[in-house]
Amino acid sequence: MDRVDTPQQRAQVRDFLISRRERITPEQAGLPAYGGHRRVKGLRREEVALLAGVSVDYYVRMERGNLAGASDSVLDGVANALQLDEAEREHLFALARAAGPATNRRRRPVATTVRPVIQQVLDAISDAPAWVRNARHDILAMNPMARALYSPVLASPVAGATGKRPANTTRFAFLDPAAQEFFVDHDRIAADAAAMLRLEASRNPHDKDLVALIGELSTRSDLFRAHWAAQNVKFHRSGRKRLRHPVVGRLDLNFESMPLASEPELRLNVYTADPNTPTADNLKLLATWAATLATTEPADATESGTTPT
Repeated sequence: MDRVDTPQQRAQVRDFLISRRERITPEQAGLPAYGGHRRVKGLRREEVALLAGVSVDYYVRMERGNLAGASDSVLDGVANALQLDEAEREHLFALARAAGPATNRRRRPVATTVRPVIQQVLDAISDAPAWVRNARHDILAMNPMARALYSPVLASPVAGATGKRPANTTRFAFLDPAAQEFFVDHDRIAADAAAMLRLEASRNPHDKDLVALIGELSTRSDLFRAHWAAQNVKFHRSGRKRLRHPVVGRLDLNFESMPLASEPELRLNVYTADPNTPTADNLKLLATWAATLATTEPADATESGTTPT
């Protein structure tokens, strides 16, 4: 069975493990910190090996990028030693799968369209913005309120939909200056977006379009390069998103991001407002504006997440 063990993959493993090791102090790991001055930041390799229950030589090989053949129990030991959270643990296991035999590597197609019934579900959600994206953060389908909410993204000259590609929220966050006005917490949004892309890159390293997107952002955005170098990974399941909408004003929204049961590689995002708040009132204004857009835009502009520019 062939293995794909490229220098780039080894570098990803090395940089991730080193970054996680360097953030943990001996005290945090429950180890005595002998001496006053340590030449390394965080834990030593020997200390990680001790905590993980593996030999020092074995862990050194892992940190040099060689995860091929590592058992689940060894990966669990390293994850526990480095105090990885759920997303980081999944990332480590995904990196190990990528280094393993070809039969263990899943080549997952990334959807670029949705079935008509999914659009019907979105349109049935009338009081909240709802939209579907793939793992590359391409917008694949939206209801009218979502098109109105994300109108700056859809109209973006660098991130909006074209004849060749759908609108992409991460491309907007990093490449369109308008994103800094649209997202109240722009730097956090950008950091989360880079962390989600890194997790997806380890899950699906053979997605050429994802590799191309990461390469484009790395070339064109200093901010993306900084966040990418941090080696962080993150799930995007629920939370708060604060926006400055150009028509209705400030929106402090709750969001839920859920995998579709029929197509788990796609995620349904729904935004809601706390009752009796200015955001709830502004969402009602957004619904009115969305209805106005629906009566004025061309019929084909309501599909595939597009909107008039």
